[in-house]
Amino acid sequence: MEVGMGIRERIAKRAAKELKDGMIVNLGIGIPSLIPNFLPKGMRIMFQAENGILGMGESPDKGKEDANLCNAAGYPVTIVDGASYFDSATAFAMIRKGLIDVTVLGGLQVSEQGDLANWMVPGKRVPGVGGGMELAQKTKKVIVVMSHVSKDGEPKIVTECSLPLTARQCVHLIITDQAVIEVTKEGLLLTEVMAPYNVEDVVANTGAFLQIAPSLKRIE
Repeated sequence: MEVGMGIRERIAKRAAKELKDGMIVNLGIGIPSLIPNFLPKGMRIMFQAENGILGMGESPDKGKEDANLCNAAGYPVTIVDGASYFDSATAFAMIRKGLIDVTVLGGLQVSEQGDLANWMVPGKRVPGVGGGMELAQKTKKVIVVMSHVSKDGEPKIVTECSLPLTARQCVHLIITDQAVIEVTKEGLLLTEVMAPYNVEDVVANTGAFLQIAPSLKRIE
């Protein structure tokens, strides 16, 4: 494990490796919002936000925040050269048209079929499903980043979601604090294990059957 780096940052750093130069990418709140901080220098990604920005950059240094410049969650952001602003209707038109290459979303549960539940826990107040529904359904590639188990130690990767769904069969890749798992037509494929965990730990903490990739990697 990298010294001085928290779990959320480790997950965000691994997720950043899935992005390629020239992509248009939408980031959910929480862990996904950390991803711009881990892009290689010189890589040009146009980050899009539902509140009407195309071209978000890294988080601003403390004291240099612009009160009028924030992401969809209301957190301060910077912009890159060539950035543009527009209304939310245009932002959602981009999403619904399928123009977003990758979206990275947080998750409460992901099923072995790639169903995603990420907006509601019964009994708790929530503002609504938000843009996650459109992003999960219309984006070319959906990556979910989350802790592998809940605060109660229950698996968040399951055979079937018990929480209200955001969208069905939408997730392509899951990145957690323990593993990287691909969602394939044949089921869930474990491709990478995060230190200090091992394969046995990941299998024990997953509530669905995992296939093990022949070329399994270990991330220190």
